[in-house]
Amino acid sequence: MRKLVWIVAALALAGCGEGKSVDAQKPKTAVATAPAVASAPQWDLEVRGETPQAVSDLSGWLIEHAFVPTVIKDSSGKVRILIGPFNSKAEAEARQVQVDAALAKAKKRNIESVVIEHPIQP
Repeated sequence: MRKLVWIVAALALAGCGEGKSVDAQKPKTAVATAPAVASAPQWDLEVRGETPQAVSDLSGWLIEHAFVPTVIKDSSGKVRILIGPFNSKAEAEARQVQVDAALAKAKKRNIESVVIEHPIQP
């Protein structure tokens, strides 16, 4: 686990400042970015434990098993671990099956995954 943390830290630091000189060399293309329109809702998979567990432990375990989590703090100050967003609820439910299978295989108890609607960021 400690080696994984060092590898992630090294990769994060290696990316610092990247793209500053590259952007100057790339030709600028005129791409109109449309504002995000509230269309179909997006879905996330929230992974949470019944007993308090360190966010870094659970998110690290998810990363080790090829699930890329996002850690957010909601408006009430609660820290949440999300996987997604997915364009459809069916995609989120398919990923939920994969996460639940990995949790069962690793004998991780008291951890559940719930499909939720993607939270809107202010």
